[in-house]
Amino acid sequence: MPEQIADLSDLRGDCAQCFGLCCVALPFARSADFALNKPAGTPCANLRRDHRCGIHADLRTKGFTGCTVYDCFGAGQKVAQVTFGGQDWRTGSEEHARRMFDVFPVVRQLHELLWYLTEALGLPAARPVHADLRRTLEETERLTRQSPEELAALDVAAHRQRVNVLLLRTSELARADVGDGKSGKSGKSGKKGKGGGKDRRGADLVGARLRGADLRGATLRGALLIAADLTGADLRGADMIGADLRDADLTDADLTGAFFLTQPQVNAARGSAGTRLPESVGRPVHWATSG
Repeated sequence: MPEQIADLSDLRGDCAQCFGLCCVALPFARSADFALNKPAGTPCANLRRDHRCGIHADLRTKGFTGCTVYDCFGAGQKVAQVTFGGQDWRTGSEEHARRMFDVFPVVRQLHELLWYLTEALGLPAARPVHADLRRTLEETERLTRQSPEELAALDVAAHRQRVNVLLLRTSELARADVGDGKSGKSGKSGKKGKGGGKDRRGADLVGARLRGADLRGATLRGALLIAADLTGADLRGADMIGADLRDADLTDADLTGAFFLTQPQVNAARGSAGTRLPESVGRPVHWATSG
């Protein structure tokens, strides 16, 4: 049996054990998030020879907000140290580098699934599906340890679909006793879904005025909350998987007990000292100076 993921702390990027893979393998498009265009497989101009970022402390002021939001869920060190045995892409052949860059996004997706599965196993309400979750977590971890050739050929989308069935059931169980389905101060009601609160899966809430909204136990899976005003909103026990929180205002919002919320989502939002977050994510440094 391969070594298993111990907890969520093992699913965070460790740049010291990586080779700057996110700065090379992934493409950048010039936008509000990135100050330049960069094709996949080409090192970022700010990447130093030691695989560290030359402007790390000034990424936001220099137009690289997207870099401060991104997290690989620990895939970088897995690919660098396990899949490729610590062999740097700079010192290997061009084929070696290409394979590493192809595999990194695959393992990143698998590690994101490991995050959700590990979190789901920590939810007491999901106990009826814990056995299935544990088996699926072990299978997903096994997939991350395959050879580069096997990883490159893996149908990640199909595996995500299988995992999603379990995560949906987990969400229903976790939200069963949360939320009353009533609309908040925004006056924007939503139909009540399985599990408790309002069902806003995939909802277009770009720029929505949701100040003080009661979203307890809501499912916000894949909802577009870009630049939404969630000041003082009650998001306790909400399912946040895939919700787009870019520039969303979480000032004084309460996300206690919200689940399937990731660090990249929180990093992309705006918040305050009064924003209450679940223990699984940290308070972004830039929140202290935003406003």
